[in-house]
Amino acid sequence: MSAVVSPSEAPAARSMSEVWVITIGHALTHWYPATFYVLLPLIGNEMGLSYGQIGMILTAQYLAGAISNLPGGMFVDSVGRKGLLMATSLFWIGVPYLIMGFSNAYWVMVTCSALIGIGNNLWHPTAIPWLGQRYPERKGLVMAWHGMGGNVGDALAPIAAGALVTYLTFSWRHVMIVNILPGVVMAIMILWYLGKTTAAPKKDPVAPQLSAKEVLKALPSLFRNRTLVFLSTSSAFRSMTQNGIMAFLPLYLAKEMGYSPWLVGLSMFSLQAAGFIAAPIAGHMSDKVGRRNVIMSSMIMTGAVLAFMVFAGRSPLFVGFIAMLGFFLFAIRPVLQAWLLDATPKNLGGSAIGAMFGVQALGSAIGPLVCGAIADSYGLLSTFWFLAVTIILANLLVFVMPTTPQETAAQKA
Repeated sequence: MSAVVSPSEAPAARSMSEVWVITIGHALTHWYPATFYVLLPLIGNEMGLSYGQIGMILTAQYLAGAISNLPGGMFVDSVGRKGLLMATSLFWIGVPYLIMGFSNAYWVMVTCSALIGIGNNLWHPTAIPWLGQRYPERKGLVMAWHGMGGNVGDALAPIAAGALVTYLTFSWRHVMIVNILPGVVMAIMILWYLGKTTAAPKKDPVAPQLSAKEVLKALPSLFRNRTLVFLSTSSAFRSMTQNGIMAFLPLYLAKEMGYSPWLVGLSMFSLQAAGFIAAPIAGHMSDKVGRRNVIMSSMIMTGAVLAFMVFAGRSPLFVGFIAMLGFFLFAIRPVLQAWLLDATPKNLGGSAIGAMFGVQALGSAIGPLVCGAIADSYGLLSTFWFLAVTIILANLLVFVMPTTPQETAAQKA
């Protein structure tokens, strides 16, 4: 019998307590970079950085992620103690931000950003397949809850950072130093709650744990999986859109519209709060009407809203479109992840998620660099045209993707 099992084999349903623990941990993996995005205009001003140099800091993070994601996913598939890996990821992400708070050197900022990219890659290949195995019949919804955790971190961190800088007169360095505390506390909680558990109790019919050699042997089958290839490539363009927005929307609000750190944080909160609302709706709908329909509709609306924002320019309408953008942009993420897990053997879930996040990290690495070059040459508003094109390309890939066996089965049901 092959060690690789089909995605249709599923463990029994269970309580949602682990979902909440992992979701809170996921919120903190997003808390750190969301704080950093709001502080970027201040960092750029103090260090005299161009938009291209600011983009390079983020490119280093995503490029390191692109290189390390697949090996990280393979490592996760061959290690049983997922809770320990998630706790390690949280700690690893937080420490480089702490180091940045004490540094005046640009190369240290770039190096620490790359280290963050590596540490971040332990989280998703561990947490997402874990949840997919635990809750197979509610996969879209559970991925949405996990995604909402990210949205909560992304939403609350900008407000917290903006308030600390604007009203408590913290410098960006003070914020970076204090910021490590919640991550360390949560890492300890995850280690205590999940540190010794594996993906599922032995009584459940889950995929057997693979050795590193077995993971390597099974890896070519993933690259022959057309669903994985199409979804990963589409996700790369979507991530280019998302991370370009996360990096350059605060810069536009601060530089072109003259917003204080608090107002920038509030605007970023509206972006993420809308995504918080959209994620469970999209996840639940994708379980009912299909992943493709939800993803394509959300991508079309994301591109349209980005175009409207360009036409709105510096008017109040620009700010009004931010929440609408967040609703459609962040509705896509959990559905893509659920769709990938539908088509992937359970005991290769970490490798599949690692491959997907590796490809999308490559897109994320390209996005800030291109946006920075465009902003330096043509102005910050021009970057939003580029980002609209990237989400259109992501949608085209989903449109031309062949029908999957899961979709065919659903149509016949």
